[in-house]
Amino acid sequence: MEKYKKRSWAEPYKIKVVEPLKMTTREERKRALEEAGFNTFLLKSDDVYIDLLTDSGTNAMSDNQWAGMMLGDEAYAGSKNFYHLEEAVQKYYGYKYLVPTHQGRGAENIISKILIKPGMFVPGNMYFTTTRLHQELAGGTFVDVIIDEAHNPTSLHPFKGNVDLNKLDALVRKVGADKIPYLTVGVTVNMAGGQPVSMSNLKEVRLYCQKHCIRVIFDATRAVENAYFIKVREKEYENKSIAEILHEMCSYSDACTMSGKKDCLVNIGGFLALNEWDVFEEARNMVVVYEGLHTYGGLAGRDMEAMARGIEESVQWDHIRARIGQVEYVGEKLTDLGIPIVLPVDGHAVFLDAKTFLPHLKQIEFPAQTLAAELYLESGIRSMERGIVSAGRNKETGDHYYPKLELIRLTFPRRVYTQAHCDVTVEAVDEVFNRRESIKGLKMVYEPKYLRFFQARFERL
Repeated sequence: MEKYKKRSWAEPYKIKVVEPLKMTTREERKRALEEAGFNTFLLKSDDVYIDLLTDSGTNAMSDNQWAGMMLGDEAYAGSKNFYHLEEAVQKYYGYKYLVPTHQGRGAENIISKILIKPGMFVPGNMYFTTTRLHQELAGGTFVDVIIDEAHNPTSLHPFKGNVDLNKLDALVRKVGADKIPYLTVGVTVNMAGGQPVSMSNLKEVRLYCQKHCIRVIFDATRAVENAYFIKVREKEYENKSIAEILHEMCSYSDACTMSGKKDCLVNIGGFLALNEWDVFEEARNMVVVYEGLHTYGGLAGRDMEAMARGIEESVQWDHIRARIGQVEYVGEKLTDLGIPIVLPVDGHAVFLDAKTFLPHLKQIEFPAQTLAAELYLESGIRSMERGIVSAGRNKETGDHYYPKLELIRLTFPRRVYTQAHCDVTVEAVDEVFNRRESIKGLKMVYEPKYLRFFQARFERL
């Protein structure tokens, strides 16, 4: 297969519309950071130079998608755009039934309410923030069954998102399969640094779960990126197309939740896709209560059309090769400078290892939150924390969770930034790294009840 990352390459698109970026002074950024309580989520977008907070809904849509927006059928019921989206999901993901939702967490809410009863246990290959919260609100307890390598940022295991079948089997033996409504498999695993799951592991997981009558439900938010890694890291798939790999991946699951704001290349939207009629029937009843009618699910017709077209674009080789190539480019540059990152480099972001970057800070001093704040102060680049703040608190003891990984995420929106922006980002991280010993930690001074990383506020120690 063609190797592209060792030679000069250019983005496979040309710029048709530009959005000017605001340049700020260090003093302006210092003031903005203090007003935001050292939480990059609370910064105003106008005060951000390069926004690497997330790739969720921040992608650039194509001319084809924008053309589709003009064909929005805004009928309350039976929008033709719904049927176009349903057809795209069936073709590329392979599920029978579609329930559109306003975004991924809408799908998580519905499937959790349907399948989880109080006292149940929900295993998964590492938690994700909103997924775990919906499971807990439904009365379930999340159990991590990811392989141990996922918790080691320097491990070069090519598929650190894999499910550890021994851990899963231990849970089944302990609580019984009837207490497990489903296994959540993130493809890829965001909190592990965006690490993928191998096709061989998906097959093994499917066989095990079928034997024990346990559903497999994907978080398919970045499944296209996972398909890319299968293509380049599993030899038997090197000649398969991304679309073929994606379809096979999904065949080893019973359903998926999807935030279309990532792989599907749109600014809003998501869906729940299923193969079981009974679960689908309940889901399309519940979507009417929580989202909107079952043929729009909280979305405008134009948004469903853009998502349908985005799905088709997402599996094109030139697109996914360049999307992941941009991330790999930044990862390799940072590695060459000796800056600690999660390895191997993943598909949607470069994750800085804040524990190693700032070893003099205790975890209770929020090293990842501190590092994200320092990067913004240095350069105006916005990133986000994925560590103790995101992990939240143990609902039984009330104490913080202390995850082994303390990371900040430099997340690259699809088709938004150029290689020059990548170089600026690398230089800014290097500047912070060179003065790392002088950086002081933070203390939390405000903590919301749920998903605290979005709204928590901090002060300098």
